[in-house]
Amino acid sequence: MGTAVYHVHADWDPEADVWVATSDDVPGLATEAPTIEALTEKLRNLIPELLEANHLLSGNQPQAISRHTANAVLKQAGIEKQF
Repeated sequence: MGTAVYHVHADWDPEADVWVATSDDVPGLATEAPTIEALTEKLRNLIPELLEANHLLSGNQPQAISRHTANAVLKQAGIEKQF
């Protein structure tokens, strides 16, 4: 069984003073948080919920998706921290 890859785009919005995350791969994903760590935490919970709600998730994937997503967002932000 192959591994699914979901791309999440995170940008700093200086006007709103928040990190904003969106994704074409995760229907409905649009969220923000004041720090990259807070954004990562939101994504850990939100992405599996959205994938499940859109019938794109099966089995025990949520933890793997959450860990991968958290690491990808941190790397994109230039933070070398691994979950």
